[in-house]
Amino acid sequence: MFIKMINIKKAFKIAALALPLFATTACTDLDENIYDQLVTDNFYNNKNEVISAVLRPYTHANAWATPGQDGWWRLNELSADQLAWPVKGRHGQDGGKWLRLHYHTWTADEDAVWGAWRLMWWGLGLCTDPIEALESRTPASMGITDVEKAAYVSELKLLRAFHYLKIMSLFGNIPTVTKVGDPVSPPTQPRAEVFKFIEKEILDNIGTAPKLSQAMIGRMTQAGGYAMLVELYLNAEAWTGTARWDDCIAAANKLINGEAGGLNGAPALDANLTDTYKPANFESKEILFQLAYEFKKATFQPQWTSDFYHFQQRYIYGGARNGNDGVVVIPGVYTTFKATDKRKKEWILEGTQYQYADPTKPVLATGGNEYDNQPLVFVDNIRKNKTLQPGQDPNSLPSDMTQGEENSGVRFNKYKLGALEDPNYNGSDWAIYRLSWVMYAKAEALMRKNGKVATAEAVELVNQVKQRAFTADAWATEKYTTSTLTMDEFLAERGREFIFEGFRRDDLIRFDKFTTATWWDHKPTESYKKLFPIPRRQITLNANLKQNEGYN
Repeated sequence: MFIKMINIKKAFKIAALALPLFATTACTDLDENIYDQLVTDNFYNNKNEVISAVLRPYTHANAWATPGQDGWWRLNELSADQLAWPVKGRHGQDGGKWLRLHYHTWTADEDAVWGAWRLMWWGLGLCTDPIEALESRTPASMGITDVEKAAYVSELKLLRAFHYLKIMSLFGNIPTVTKVGDPVSPPTQPRAEVFKFIEKEILDNIGTAPKLSQAMIGRMTQAGGYAMLVELYLNAEAWTGTARWDDCIAAANKLINGEAGGLNGAPALDANLTDTYKPANFESKEILFQLAYEFKKATFQPQWTSDFYHFQQRYIYGGARNGNDGVVVIPGVYTTFKATDKRKKEWILEGTQYQYADPTKPVLATGGNEYDNQPLVFVDNIRKNKTLQPGQDPNSLPSDMTQGEENSGVRFNKYKLGALEDPNYNGSDWAIYRLSWVMYAKAEALMRKNGKVATAEAVELVNQVKQRAFTADAWATEKYTTSTLTMDEFLAERGREFIFEGFRRDDLIRFDKFTTATWWDHKPTESYKKLFPIPRRQITLNANLKQNEGYN
């Protein structure tokens, strides 16, 4: 605990120093050519200035890698089959952006798509500029050692590869550039070539990057590098047409065997479902790469409350933050969790919500919405229950993205911010990669190698993770066997274990469900929707960009 508070507090304060210098850095033409405004001649004069440049991209990653802004997370989750942001009475219209994500009717002019593109390329530029600056200077001139310089450069190149990986996931065919503003208008590269570029960047730098430890909390390390390789190889067939299952397994083994370090000793599954998401989750053994927050020491806090929290959420958990009453679990997903599954209770809010300060009193809805001054009750449906007539079947009411009320949909409760008196209040780190995700990836690779049939090893990997969600009595009937762990069941189980974590669109594409399946009121769509369009305003700025197939 002490280590995190000191390191993260210092890290965020130092990173803030770099904001005026690097805030306008970018690797593509976003609005105008501003590269000649970057002045670094009088920077990088000591170790603190170096660290400020190295850490700056991490604070920016909060903007696109987690819920709260139009970034990777929103595009990857709100276009998939578990989460949605429906209209709820007078709230949630937002120009129809959430409906278009849900129904796959987005266009090349979509602000949500442009927002993700802009934020991610901006973050990539925040990696590239200090890479160039560090490589062009001697260690002595910066007050660091040769080893430190090599480690910083490798860390930044791995972090840049992380940006490229996520941009490629969304847009497929993109430019690859390694110098700020050179070329000014980079051309589109085929996705397979981008894949090779990312893979090489990781392999070339993973050996000289630091291993994961408490000293590297919230930063890119060898563990993050191998987790990226797992993600690359797991999706290689979908992304390039060539399967890389053996490579996925080999990269996963590096992490499972602890060869890349660990946050708190050797990586291991956290004993309890809540440990990975609690306010003090810097104590986790399971997290391999996270975005770190330290509100009480550095006033840097998670942004996801805006997407997930109700207008009165502070009364439910005893904190001070509310949200926009936005993202809900799509009707029917909640019922895929067994009643005996602890994840159902721990990770999702359903039913009447009670006050943290007095659990005998319900939280009251306020603000002049449908249930003003009535108990707040989250329901597993999206329909106008307030209009229900006596004797009418509730299922006869229309149910779609436009029919919600204030309390429609069960809600996110996976990460816990803690109450105001918690010493780590509002500082829960957001896990990008965790060991359980790596174990599921290895299990999937084993199954796909085996003709999409579960092997004993694949079953054991999944069961190790799933078992903590059930009591000993329930586990006897809930554990998987090689006959019960089918591919369809595996996809459903991935959904339960990694709900809210940002991977669902990629999972559906890999299982050939994203454009072919039906869920709730969503119908199958065109296959080209597996990629988002290159924003039209970006192509206007850079004529060397080629639009993805299917988009005008």
